Amino acid sequence: MDLVADVLEVSGVRGALGARTEAGGRWSVPLARCSSALLHVVVEGRAWLGVGAPPSWLELAAGDVALLPTGPSHVLSSSPEVPTGGAAGAVRAAEAGEVIRLGTRDADTRVLTIAYDCDHTVRTQVLGALPELVHVRGGRGEEGFDDTVRMLGRELAHPRPGGRAVLNSLVDVLLVQLMRAWLPTQPSQVGTWLGVLDDPLVRGAVERLHADPAHPWTTASLASALAVSRATLSRRFPAAIGQSPAAYLAQWRMDLAAARLRRTRDPVESIAARVGYRSAPAFSRAFTRSRGMTPGRYRAGGATAEE
Repeated sequence: MDLVADVLEVSGVRGALGARTEAGGRWSVPLARCSSALLHVVVEGRAWLGVGAPPSWLELAAGDVALLPTGPSHVLSSSPEVPTGGAAGAVRAAEAGEVIRLGTRDADTRVLTIAYDCDHTVRTQVLGALPELVHVRGGRGEEGFDDTVRMLGRELAHPRPGGRAVLNSLVDVLLVQLMRAWLPTQPSQVGTWLGVLDDPLVRGAVERLHADPAHPWTTASLASALAVSRATLSRRFPAAIGQSPAAYLAQWRMDLAAARLRRTRDPVESIAARVGYRSAPAFSRAFTRSRGMTPGRYRAGGATAEE
């Protein structure tokens, strides 16, 4: 089982093309905080990324990708010394997903911005487990990552029929390729959902919970399925991801139910059975404790919000 793909799917992560910055000479553009994760791809040239107040600066080269999982306010610039004022038109273009043309000379830097949104009511998140800034340099030998960046650049430089469909697919692929390139270079992600990837035993446990969430799992039965003691699993599971097996299973069941309530018209009784509840009333009580409203109210609100 691909746990990362599983969580990305349930949390509804989806990418959308944003602004394209084409700049030369001296230039700078401030970008406001947003609810989506933002990813910048330097297709050509160089740029500086400033995050925070006062900003902490990072130089980006061609092929580099920088992901800001929480969408904080930040700055893209030719240099940290360039003032950020006087770019209202550029900011509006960024918000509209248009081409931003900046600078005092012909463009020699091109940056593509991608927004990744998700269902924020789902509590098991990959993006939420990431640090404020995830940076992967191009040309590091990560063939899938570098190939995806190059394909994005080619599609943008030479538009052809069906290009929008290709780009929309590539932006989702790029997020996965970014994580594949970044995760092996990082210290253990203990205490977040990504901690599951660092401990084979915990990974095996989570794979079983995801494969059959309706099974009446207990810590003892899960440990037996993994051929380890209950004490071992009780110690290593929360050490890796900050939750007990029972708490994680309860959260995952409610996430699966919430996703089905928002995205399907399956009967509540069917959803309850799929996540391990023998009766709709028992499921309704558990869901109300988790989400603060009944499944029916949640479904109505979710349908309205998505429209």
